[in-house]
Amino acid sequence: MSDIYLKFVNTPMGRTTAQTLGLPSPVPLKRWKRTDQPFIEGDVLVGAVNGSKAVGAIASLLSASPAKLFHASAVDTLNDSSRSGNRAEALPLNTDIDLKFSALVLDATGIKDTTDLRAVYDFFHPTIRKLAGNGRVLVIGQNPATCRQPAKAAAHQALEGFVRSVGKEVGRKGATANLLWMAPGAEKQLESSVRFFLSPRSAYVSGQVARIGKSTDAPATNPVAPLTGKVALVTGASRGIGASIAETLTRDGATVIGLDIPPAMEDLQKVMNAIKGKALACDITDEKAAGQIADFVKEHFGGIDLVVHNAGITRDKTLGNMPEHFWDMTIAVNLTAEELIDEELMHRQLLRENGRIVCISSISGIAGNFGQTNYSTAKCGVIGYVEAMAKQVKNGVTINAIAPGFIETRMTAAMPITVREAGRRMNSLSQGGLPIDVAEAIAWYCNPASNGVNGNVVRVCGQSLIGK
Repeated sequence: MSDIYLKFVNTPMGRTTAQTLGLPSPVPLKRWKRTDQPFIEGDVLVGAVNGSKAVGAIASLLSASPAKLFHASAVDTLNDSSRSGNRAEALPLNTDIDLKFSALVLDATGIKDTTDLRAVYDFFHPTIRKLAGNGRVLVIGQNPATCRQPAKAAAHQALEGFVRSVGKEVGRKGATANLLWMAPGAEKQLESSVRFFLSPRSAYVSGQVARIGKSTDAPATNPVAPLTGKVALVTGASRGIGASIAETLTRDGATVIGLDIPPAMEDLQKVMNAIKGKALACDITDEKAAGQIADFVKEHFGGIDLVVHNAGITRDKTLGNMPEHFWDMTIAVNLTAEELIDEELMHRQLLRENGRIVCISSISGIAGNFGQTNYSTAKCGVIGYVEAMAKQVKNGVTINAIAPGFIETRMTAAMPITVREAGRRMNSLSQGGLPIDVAEAIAWYCNPASNGVNGNVVRVCGQSLIGK
């Protein structure tokens, strides 16, 4: 279902009406359109707190883009901004700035204690109002868990609060703000995440924190089709978000096995035919399902590279009115089946080296929803599963989760209008997301260059006001 209100407030009459009545005026989001599209264009300002470690890697990446680069100057707390490469032009922050930036990027890894947070103010205070519509704010800090001194850990944790607040301030422009927490020495693992968070692929991701760990050097990939040669399993792939995931992974070069229940085979086959994938009819709650999936993978491909656990159901009732089969089925589909499938694939050594596992949680699993004790329990369990498994996976395998917010699907289209409109507007971008927004985040996780991204739960929710 299209968002009629979004279209209306972006007409001259609609803008006037919204301003007069004090209503939200969401900006249409720019999303990824073509495979050869640069990840960032326009004017980009880079800053670096003195002693920061990532500015060289960031500058190298940005220098390979068509963006026009500037680096902060004339501010003592940001002297290391001059390390932004030869292509970056000095921009004094103590003078009037007559530019509109497509991105503001701050390397804050040099922060040593809470007094150094002044550098964050020094960089963003004169520039934040110069952020263009659909712009990007990206801050790189050090993972507080790796900081030995409490004052340093406090300062880097503080960056999360800063980014979440900035996301709410810039969201009215259709802009986003996100934070990368980097482990010491993980500069080489930043590329895929910087590309994602600065690009239109992250249009509906804001106020989020992603942890980047140190890992082996990422293999060289084709940036247009980084998943070339990879085999992906996508459950629940017959429609909606699952179909979009399958299409996006195919766009990026993967061969997709789409799985869904037997009654959905007609729709699933249409999706797989369009992307030249393979369809697998399977009820993942069946006790033989994990073995059936593993047999199919082995027979047709000999192994699997990417496993996306998208299949999910809701069976809503308040707890006192909930029949036991509503509880059992919701837990089985949304949580237990994922564990059993992964266990079987790994036990039979079918998940290849540098494989990727991606699970779908929900903001319901983070904040809880009325009438969804079963669903919230399962989706919160997904988070616990991912965080625990991230410590156990080996051979370059990573596991991460996506927690979608309000996404425009057939399910949300069937909601009562008041509930649907509340879901759309109760986020920093004042609109619902699209299935492609979830798919793009999954493609980021699956990228071979994302080998330092492990154990994360990133919300694709437009920075929903529900939950943290």
